[in-house]
Amino acid sequence: MEKGNTQGEKKTEEASVRVVTQQAPVRRQQPETIDLKELFFMLLGHWRMILLATLAGAALLGAYCTFFLEPSYQTDASIYITSTDSVISISDLQLSAALTEDYAKIIRSRTVLNKVIDELNLDMNYKALRNLLSIENPDSTHIVEITVTCSDPELSRDIANALVNIGVNQIYQVIGSSMPTVIDFSTAESVEEVSTGLASWLVRGGLLGAVLVCGLLVMWSLMDTSLKTDEDIKRYLGLPVLSSVPYHKDF
Repeated sequence: MEKGNTQGEKKTEEASVRVVTQQAPVRRQQPETIDLKELFFMLLGHWRMILLATLAGAALLGAYCTFFLEPSYQTDASIYITSTDSVISISDLQLSAALTEDYAKIIRSRTVLNKVIDELNLDMNYKALRNLLSIENPDSTHIVEITVTCSDPELSRDIANALVNIGVNQIYQVIGSSMPTVIDFSTAESVEEVSTGLASWLVRGGLLGAVLVCGLLVMWSLMDTSLKTDEDIKRYLGLPVLSSVPYHKDF
């Protein structure tokens, strides 16, 4: 009976050893707080990857700006809305101020835009032409400012001047009181390039590439729960490290 008990105890110990050796590898629990210092040094250790992503992003957006993005040119013209009578009363000025917004809507109307398209023989419809326009009325003024932005500097100037001429006539036909006065026609000197420069696209691309890679690295670091160093074992398991096997990489 004693031999049987001894053999049974040995089998039990062997089974327990097998159970211990077949346990899953220990994994750390996710920390409750994020160690910013640890994340900083982790990103610093991947500086080559971040630098490569920065250069790649700058090159991609720089190529997009150079080969695919057309430059934009902007010009403006303006008209003055008031009575042309020799004697102007206060009621005339108040009426002009109240109708200035109506004048701006007339200039943006389908009738005026289609007449501009026919006069300049433009290959677009009135909706596409309307997207090129910006008509504003500065506060406390009787002035209507017409701004045209497109990829052709000469075309932007021609559209602005055509809008002024046709718009003034259309306002007179609709309102019928007096014809607006043209303050400024668009000239070659008034055309300015407003497209974003290459340097700005390079900076945007570099920042976008760096932020994207840093975000992926931080996400990967937070999702990785494996134990890699002696400090990880002490921090997350609270166990002392008795010994470690050094790793030597042959070059």
